[in-house]
Amino acid sequence: MAFVSPCSSLLEALVAACHKEVSEDGKELVFDHGAPFFTVNNAEVLGLVREWESRGLVAEWKQNFGSFDCSSNKFFDMEQEGLTKRYVGVPGMNAICKALCQEPGVERKFGVGVGRMEWLESENLWSLTGLDGQNLGHFQGVVASDKNIVSPRFTSVTGRPPPLDLNLVPELAAKLQDIPVIPCFALMLAFAEPLSAIPIKGFTMINSEVLSWAHCDSSKPGRSAASERWVLHSTMEYANSVIAQTGLQKLSEATLKKVAEEIFHEFQSTGLSISQPFFKKAHRWGSAFPATSIAKEEKCLWEKNKRLAIAGDFCVSPNIEGAIVSGIAAASKLTEMLSCL
Repeated sequence: MAFVSPCSSLLEALVAACHKEVSEDGKELVFDHGAPFFTVNNAEVLGLVREWESRGLVAEWKQNFGSFDCSSNKFFDMEQEGLTKRYVGVPGMNAICKALCQEPGVERKFGVGVGRMEWLESENLWSLTGLDGQNLGHFQGVVASDKNIVSPRFTSVTGRPPPLDLNLVPELAAKLQDIPVIPCFALMLAFAEPLSAIPIKGFTMINSEVLSWAHCDSSKPGRSAASERWVLHSTMEYANSVIAQTGLQKLSEATLKKVAEEIFHEFQSTGLSISQPFFKKAHRWGSAFPATSIAKEEKCLWEKNKRLAIAGDFCVSPNIEGAIVSGIAAASKLTEMLSCL
């Protein structure tokens, strides 16, 4: 069975969210620049999270959180520690996916893009081809977590046709064709000294055209305390304004530096005595969050005859819990089907 990893889903925020950088003075800096944390309400997911917690893969992020009004420059809705359980991967948000890759029977391939998925009718198998034309093998079933697998958006980002021919799965393709997405820029900052004027470690920002969220990444459990590291998320409106000018192709260093300066300037304008960081870098999430859910009841998209499951946060809800619920549903469909072969 093949798992086609995501180009742009919230699961990617776990897979690729732990970002390593080296500052000018040689310090290694690690940031969770994707999903900052996750919460759990589903009983089955909670059971999984408790298992991960017992293995040291996740821990509760026990800090105070709130909101900040950029018009009045005041905090409000300050939430005391523990009222809402927020979980993070340890030592980074990608710890969960790293551990899953080590499970018995899992053969993992990193840095390999799937360029084409073909259904071999005579053999009743899937054939996967890499972006470089390499034959990746034949598989009895496929799980894909990329919502752009049949979408023209894939072409606008990569310049290539989508991996899956929509004529192979017309019913699924109709649901996947044009899922609206919410883009976001993340800004990673590292400071030599703590930002002591900020009384909480994570907060939603309102009445800002540029910023929507800020958190102190180094306050999470299992993180290095050698420097204070913050991650800021832009608003959808700001991200869209940049994308309208640049498109979805890879951004130039000059554009990323300009975005970094604009987002940091907005952070400084809060009046929270923000000092100059010794490290500053922006990252674009072109489709950070799905703006709709396409399979709330089914939990995943399933093509029984071809044993193809498409799962992700875009199926259930735009968060990590939604991605997990969808993944569980896809796994259930495939294991049931494969047990009959």
